[in-house]
Amino acid sequence: MTYFPAFLKFDDKTILIVGGGNIALEKLEHLLNFSSNITLIAKSFNDKIKLLIDEKNLKVFQKEYEKGDAKGYDVVIAAVDDFSLQEEIYFETREYKTLCNCVDLQQYCDFIFPSYIKRGDLTIAISTSGSSPAFAKNFKIFLSNLIPVGVEDFLKELRELRDTMPKGKQRMQFFDKKVKDYINLWEKKGE
Repeated sequence: MTYFPAFLKFDDKTILIVGGGNIALEKLEHLLNFSSNITLIAKSFNDKIKLLIDEKNLKVFQKEYEKGDAKGYDVVIAAVDDFSLQEEIYFETREYKTLCNCVDLQQYCDFIFPSYIKRGDLTIAISTSGSSPAFAKNFKIFLSNLIPVGVEDFLKELRELRDTMPKGKQRMQFFDKKVKDYINLWEKKGE
């Protein structure tokens, strides 16, 4: 099974995480890098999730999941140990045309969570389509070590310049040269 790589805009999307344990925590931590419009449902939550709930002022329902709880959400993550509940949630989300990720059942995933690196505006996603999470994890470490210190500042500068320069061929050539010069300087420092 292969997945199409895409970056989703979460500005106006609502996200539901069903679960309160370590896997739910892992998904929550990843999602919080991109959105705080997250609701959680679980009978109980581990201490780290409780801290994030308070810190980020997340919406919470401390209860068992019930059919209908997924209605109205754009994205649902089923992060519970109960495989039959994950399957039920997945088929329920079909009714609502909601994207769903069942953490332990790849056949019930509209999308997967890639391993990723985030440095300011730079986001690099790594996926092996589930064939080797260990490779994705270790390749992420390898790539992380290649990214220059200060890339966040360089991208911020590019964004500011982009907002002030008129569109057109000259702007494209300017940015192409600026980025090539930055990469060449970066490569020379690595030698």
